[in-house]
Amino acid sequence: MAAITFITGGARSGKSSFAQQLAESLSERPVYLATARIWDEDFAQRVRRHQSDRDERWQTLEEEKELSKHVLGNRVVLMDCVTLWLTNFFHDCDYDLEKALKQAKAEWQKFVDQEVTLIVVSNELGMGVHSENEIARKFADLQGWMNQFIAQQADTVYLMVSGIPLKIKE
Repeated sequence: MAAITFITGGARSGKSSFAQQLAESLSERPVYLATARIWDEDFAQRVRRHQSDRDERWQTLEEEKELSKHVLGNRVVLMDCVTLWLTNFFHDCDYDLEKALKQAKAEWQKFVDQEVTLIVVSNELGMGVHSENEIARKFADLQGWMNQFIAQQADTVYLMVSGIPLKIKE
């Protein structure tokens, strides 16, 4: 079973930087598991910025949904991020919240059934403005439920606030 460190927080709270530093402190050759689907040029620029933050020590794997198909035994893996990964399920399930959550949980369980040191980055969407858009509200619910699911399994949980990691579970 995976040893899980879950790092959550708001946008631009320092989650990815903290997670990367943690992974580098645990391994000379960490794995970066990128879950993004490139939707537009603005997002492509964000991905390029994240890529430039990593040096030659990192092995990068790109996987939109099927995390479990990668055998990563005994490696330090940084998954960035749950939000983008869930977006792929939500979109592919035609915005059916229950179906997307069921598929994501099933895939997650298969993924964490291997011996791996896993650092997981996610977003806290429910701490901001309540959206007027039904799909956005459903996605915030999906994100919140998946965050709870992962945090319950995690050995350690950090909440990032303004670049400061607050350990909330150990």
